[in-house]
Amino acid sequence: MKIVLAYSGGLDTSVIVKWLKETYSAEIVTFAADLGQEEELKGLDKKARATGASKHYTLDLVEDFARDYIFPMVRANAIYEGQYYLGTSIARPLIAKAQVEIAKKERADTVAHGATGKGNDQCRFELSYMALAPDLNIVAPWKIDAFREEFPGRAEMIAYCQKHKIPVEASLKKPYSMDRNLLHISYEAGILEDPWFDPNVAANKAMFKLSVSPEDAPDKPEYVELEFVKGDCVAVNGKKLTPGEVMRVLNKLGGKHGVGRVDIVENRFVGMKSRGVYETPGGTILTHAHRQIETLTLDRDLSHLRDSLIPKYAELIYNGFWFAPERECLQAFIDKSQEFVTGLVRLKLYKGNIVTCGRKSKYSLYDENIASMEGVKSWYNQSDATGFIRLNGLRLRARAKSQGAPKYGKIKGL
Repeated sequence: MKIVLAYSGGLDTSVIVKWLKETYSAEIVTFAADLGQEEELKGLDKKARATGASKHYTLDLVEDFARDYIFPMVRANAIYEGQYYLGTSIARPLIAKAQVEIAKKERADTVAHGATGKGNDQCRFELSYMALAPDLNIVAPWKIDAFREEFPGRAEMIAYCQKHKIPVEASLKKPYSMDRNLLHISYEAGILEDPWFDPNVAANKAMFKLSVSPEDAPDKPEYVELEFVKGDCVAVNGKKLTPGEVMRVLNKLGGKHGVGRVDIVENRFVGMKSRGVYETPGGTILTHAHRQIETLTLDRDLSHLRDSLIPKYAELIYNGFWFAPERECLQAFIDKSQEFVTGLVRLKLYKGNIVTCGRKSKYSLYDENIASMEGVKSWYNQSDATGFIRLNGLRLRARAKSQGAPKYGKIKGL
């Protein structure tokens, strides 16, 4: 048996390498995706081999992640339940895709992951495996009784790592899990499971890694300009950048000004509610700016139709259906809508806030002559509004005459 394990070097997968090898007498190949987590990748090869892996891969997928996953999602303005920028969700299909390719190269018969049996990642990984390589076996230790009996909680896993001299960042003093990539950092579990617990107080400042608190942000605002071509940001402050570079620059700017912190209770795919804390500085700026350039360049009814599809599109990503045909079809529609989403947006960053200060585009649908209230002549004739309103009000008048006007309470004083 040969298993390719999605490996982060964190608490769960550090334990799982050794547990899989001993339990299945299997050869373990570990794989870590470089998605922009930076220092967290240091020493993974040595650590994985010391724990029992026969071979380790670390692949630089930063640009692939930004170009083929983050940017397509931003073109859709996808935010799950109006708050979550899908930082963890959008990373999983790429990790699974690379993992499947390694399994084929290594002629492995099995893939494994360390996602909990209560979370969403198990769905995202396994649905991706099934879509891309339906014949591979899947091992998920957190859904195996023997594994859960041995490790009923984080304390037992930390003790296991200490016993076997496996270094991990988690400790009993900081019992929460963390997932980092180019788009965000997520924090959950442990002390964060209490939705009343406030992670933003001074005593917990050390938890956050990408951003300062708005209170500690500079007292002077900073302006930033983002240039878009067909819905994708191609330059920041006049400098042409790759998608990965765009994210890094915006993360630095947003983090400096306390932008992008979110604390939510979300609805997991498996049915439960979950509390999560997220830092998404660059993604928050990028999505805000993208929406602003669309206000100039996207047709009204097209914009409203696309917006009606955002909840479904975001839900598909959140639930793990990136490689499903319905997501691919929605993406084709979204990408077609971006044909003229080109132009420049100017924003002001100040103490956690993003303020729009201007936008312009050669494809702008905004006509100053039409919109002006100063009597400027244009091909908009205000007299046309009379018939327009009469026709739209026809059914309302018919209802009032035939069935009676809507009932409402009396206005005081009349």
